[in-house]
Amino acid sequence: MRRRFADEEFTADVLLSSGTPRAQETARILAPSVLAPDVLVDCDLCELHPGDGDGLPIAEFAARYGSFDVQAEPNRVVAPGGECWNDFVTRVRRTTDALPRRFPGRRVVAVSHGGFISWAFLTRFDVPRPGTGAYINPAYTSITEWEYTEPNGPWILMRYNDIAHLE
Repeated sequence: MRRRFADEEFTADVLLSSGTPRAQETARILAPSVLAPDVLVDCDLCELHPGDGDGLPIAEFAARYGSFDVQAEPNRVVAPGGECWNDFVTRVRRTTDALPRRFPGRRVVAVSHGGFISWAFLTRFDVPRPGTGAYINPAYTSITEWEYTEPNGPWILMRYNDIAHLE
């Protein structure tokens, strides 16, 4: 991916990363290619916060905290100290809404996760009651590109799930 960004002369004014180690490592790998001076860590770019369940294997997580249907129980916190589904979706919308105000007129590269990307897609397009007829599943290291037109939008989806650098 770093080579692809460099080959396309893709530069950024700001390089953001979620707080997870794997996202921060990816951002550090990309930094020289996008000519970003620093990697800014922003936990709001993370997946659903699992709280005390963070790092547990799925079977152990389920044994400790149970499993549930997020459509049926969207306000249930996944584990102590974690988030509920509705709070996660609200955070994704709030984070994407804030980016143009935080970095006006600047090109931002954000290293995030599939769940965040999927929900950014669904919230930007105001998909009502997602999960009932289709599923969005971005590939690992895929590129999703949005363009925001100043001063009041809209967001334009330029590319989604682009994995040409993996071929």
